[in-house]
Amino acid sequence: MHPRLGLLFLLGTSTFLVACSGLSGGPSTPPPPTTVTIAPTSASVALGQSVQFTATVVGATSPAVTWQVNSVTGGNSSVGTTSGNGLYTAPAQLPNPATVTVTAVSSADPTKRASASVTITAASTSISVTPSSVRVLVFGTVQFTAMVNGSPSTAVTWQVNGVTGGASKTGAISSGGLYTAPNAVPVSSTPQHNSKTTTVTVQAISQADPGASGSAVITVTTPNQNALNLPLLLGGSGGNAGDSSTSGTTTTCCGGTLGALVSRGAAQYILSNNHILARLGLAAVGDPIIQPGLIDANCSAGAATTIAKLTQFVNFDNPPSGKPLADAAIAEVVPGTVDPTGTILQLGASNTGTLPTDGAPHAGSGVSPTLGLAVAKSGRSTGLTCSRIESINVAISVEYQKGCGTGATITKDFTNQVQIAGGEFSAQGDSGSLIVTQDTADPVALLYAGSDTDTVGNPIGDVLNALADPATGEKPVFVGTPSPHPVAACSLPGPSAASAAATATAHTASFADEQRADQVREQNAPRLLSHPEVQAVGTGSSIDAPGRPAILLFVTKGQSRADLPAEVDGIRTRIVEGQVFAHRGNLNADESARMVRDAERPLRVTQLPIVKVSEARQVEDQHLNDLMNLPGVQGVGVTASADSPGDAAVILFVVRGSDPRPIPATIGGVRTRIRESSRFQAGFSDAQTSASSCSAISPKALPHTKAGPSLPQPQR
Repeated sequence: MHPRLGLLFLLGTSTFLVACSGLSGGPSTPPPPTTVTIAPTSASVALGQSVQFTATVVGATSPAVTWQVNSVTGGNSSVGTTSGNGLYTAPAQLPNPATVTVTAVSSADPTKRASASVTITAASTSISVTPSSVRVLVFGTVQFTAMVNGSPSTAVTWQVNGVTGGASKTGAISSGGLYTAPNAVPVSSTPQHNSKTTTVTVQAISQADPGASGSAVITVTTPNQNALNLPLLLGGSGGNAGDSSTSGTTTTCCGGTLGALVSRGAAQYILSNNHILARLGLAAVGDPIIQPGLIDANCSAGAATTIAKLTQFVNFDNPPSGKPLADAAIAEVVPGTVDPTGTILQLGASNTGTLPTDGAPHAGSGVSPTLGLAVAKSGRSTGLTCSRIESINVAISVEYQKGCGTGATITKDFTNQVQIAGGEFSAQGDSGSLIVTQDTADPVALLYAGSDTDTVGNPIGDVLNALADPATGEKPVFVGTPSPHPVAACSLPGPSAASAAATATAHTASFADEQRADQVREQNAPRLLSHPEVQAVGTGSSIDAPGRPAILLFVTKGQSRADLPAEVDGIRTRIVEGQVFAHRGNLNADESARMVRDAERPLRVTQLPIVKVSEARQVEDQHLNDLMNLPGVQGVGVTASADSPGDAAVILFVVRGSDPRPIPATIGGVRTRIRESSRFQAGFSDAQTSASSCSAISPKALPHTKAGPSLPQPQR
């Protein structure tokens, strides 16, 4: 063997091949190509979670790789991040799209790389809220805690009824979960049923995973529902000790509000409704009146205190001759059980911080209702609420159920009634509440009925007349403060203050009606623009007639407009007041809409000169019978026009869903206004509500499905 060749053998096979090749002078073999592979090639990972990737490099001088996410070295907070060893961590929130690409790039040869697809899914987050169910008084607070995957967490967004931070009518909640109850109990209603109190829902939503949430239910209550210490304050729960009915093994109980304290002669009496104290005439003089009512005493009179004896009530079956019908009754106080100064819950002249004080109304015989008058009431279900008188001199038909959860439906017709704006002013169980003026606390009406949008009261003068002593003719007078005082709670921020300043809203007309209004506008624009106070003419929707079109007259505020028409070729006109408008002349639909948005929104109800109210009352009286006989009309009264600010209108209360005949824009030269609502009712029972807030005015009671006491029922 050649010595040199033997040496090459000792160096090993690879050296041998090189040497032989060199000796032979043939071509060399290239090194293997560089390749990068990644494992796994696809993965699914939840938000904030991690997955490990491994890269293998073959054929390169170095096995090192650089990791990228969506071509970004190391990734970022939007698409996720990777560590130096291939650990991918998903972002806190879902990217769009929710699939990203993780790539391993060879450090020795950056042209060589391998990628994996990663689908990011919502985290499997479990959230609960503690406490999960709680009762809290109006103006009160409660602290909630969010438990995320079993541990307390502040990384949540708090909502009340779907609104981040809450709202004045349902309560507010801080970023730390501190809930503050509203001034009054939240109210709900449907187009078919009258207002009733309702619960609210607090929700904690994960900030890392918005699809994960937990919730709690809050029942907002008032001190008016409680059993009160003696001598008790008024405005709270109460009723006749016999206000219940039994069918088989099922018992239904009812009740309402003990409204105010009155005196007649040397005696003091509790004032409330006939259907609260006297069971719509089914009771007998001398019956015990209890506090709280059976609705808040688990249907047990033994769990309540007898605080008065039924003395007198207006006879619905045989109304007093020559006197207006009033749903009213009085019960003589058992000595020592009722505060002798007539104090009513939350009706005081001052506030202590964010809490209203208690106070008595202004003593005497009360005042007459006027349009736009700011009023307040303290009642068993909603507590202290504030609003305004929207219409007066109302002739109205009200449905009753003669019995608690049983009995026939009867209809009673009232005249000269008072209607209060807003379905949130009262709810089932507030019947019997005293309605007073906000600025002086003077009694103005006695609450007894309502719909889903309104509250109705008997004028206080009619109430006192109806409860005059049959033997002497002496009328009761209110026990209270010697001087008038404001109801301070109405000045507190929140739903009470908001309801007092409610503005009117127009409901959009149909497309066909809008086209018809456009045609009428085009034909009549020159004539309408000839009025010096009219700056522009457009089309929109009427407020006085919801869902109907209107020709809009943009007029200079403060100028006389006595000869402007209330309708043109069958289309109502609506006056929009302002100083200088952005457009003039004949406006198209878009210009009209912008001008309306920029203008000051009209109030739902305003105070009017006496002469205009008197004119409207005369027209109402002349046409009352014909109007009440129209299909669907359940009431007629006098109010302020929203289509013509500063003018009075005859208002027609129409049962929603009925098909009344077309109502003219004017009657006797006075504008008309249409108000749709559910049926006005009082004294009905409804077994659908919760045990703590039962109903008494729904048109039908549900059958009971098991033995034992039924849900207690408030009345309105």
